[in-house]
Amino acid sequence: MQEETTARLRQARAALAVGFLLQGTTFALLVTCIPEIQKQYGLSDGLLPVFLAAVPILAGVGSITSEQLVRRTSARTVLRVVQPAVCLALAGAGLGDTLWQLAVALGLFGLLVGALDASMNMLGVGLQRRYGRSIMLGFHAAFSLGGIVGAAVAGLGSHGHLGLRTLFGGAAAVLVPLALLAGTRFAGRAELGDAVREAAEAAARSIPWRPLLPLCAAMAFAYIADASVSNYSVKYLTDGLGSPADVAKLSYLGYMVALLLGRTVGDRAVQRWGAVPVVRTGSAVAALGFVLAAAAPAPWAGIAGFAVLGFGICAIIPQVFAAGGRLFPADSDAAVARLNLFNYVGFLVGSPLVGAIADASSYRLAMLAPALLVLAVLPLARHFAAPRAGGAPHGNGSGGAAPAAAHSSSRP
Repeated sequence: MQEETTARLRQARAALAVGFLLQGTTFALLVTCIPEIQKQYGLSDGLLPVFLAAVPILAGVGSITSEQLVRRTSARTVLRVVQPAVCLALAGAGLGDTLWQLAVALGLFGLLVGALDASMNMLGVGLQRRYGRSIMLGFHAAFSLGGIVGAAVAGLGSHGHLGLRTLFGGAAAVLVPLALLAGTRFAGRAELGDAVREAAEAAARSIPWRPLLPLCAAMAFAYIADASVSNYSVKYLTDGLGSPADVAKLSYLGYMVALLLGRTVGDRAVQRWGAVPVVRTGSAVAALGFVLAAAAPAPWAGIAGFAVLGFGICAIIPQVFAAGGRLFPADSDAAVARLNLFNYVGFLVGSPLVGAIADASSYRLAMLAPALLVLAVLPLARHFAAPRAGGAPHGNGSGGAAPAAAHSSSRP
């Protein structure tokens, strides 16, 4: 019986990793095709930030709504429905030609992605509790790998002059069956018992906000940087540096590859030097990446700049979660759930900020705004230090990984 349970847990873990990979692929396909979406729908640069800002707002609504649905059904049931639906929403984004159709498609995408984030991470936390050790980083690595796949497919689509209808429709035709197949192996009550409910109850516990505020700010600044790359790196290369569309998509691809590679060595760096110097270095390197991209004389230099940014930002977000878990070791799920709210804050601020500056001046100047904000993580880095035995922070902070909360985003 024990061997059977272990085998089912392994299958559920593999299926959820596939789910994260599919989400990363879907998200990357959408964000790397923003220039093509603008062209197809006649969306102006002035309106683009409004449409992009609506997605994280609706994602937050979808996340909250999914919590209620999970209580009435299960995380597995919600995930089985919303993941194929997200892929269909992607296909819908490529079918229309008027702004109201784009608004409906992106609205549905935002709502569904929020529900997907919440239910997917609820399952991940439940599995982590059953395993008794940290496994969430593997799921987030799968998301990064999916981002690489999605950006590569989008680049090939541009190179082959595929329209959005063909690209998004063809992708959905592959992704939907894979999502349905993975859904047959998602963990349920037989594998998880009460682990998901326990995680949700832990995340709902009341803990003070004040100790978390510096970490909340660091999370928001990091996600402003991430949103800037996700939504504007390809557009910057095409409109600002005159890059062909297929080459421009390498900016997001390089960023995701750097994220994935950086996170494979990030834990070792924290173990050797501590969380504080790693976060400070990451902040400086991320700002340097934006500056290199802003000063790029050619597309290849812009791509390199965004890759440098990926190496810088890769450790900051996981260490925010880890530091929050260390502040409240008995209520780490509650701490991380609160911190993750600022993922949406970062995306909500980042897209309009870069878009507004670019519309008023240029994309080069727009890339410098998130560079300044990510530098603000430098003075906040001392809050990443591990507490002393008596409760006060000390030294550089060893910073092990804290469990991710039920609501932690699967984005980088």
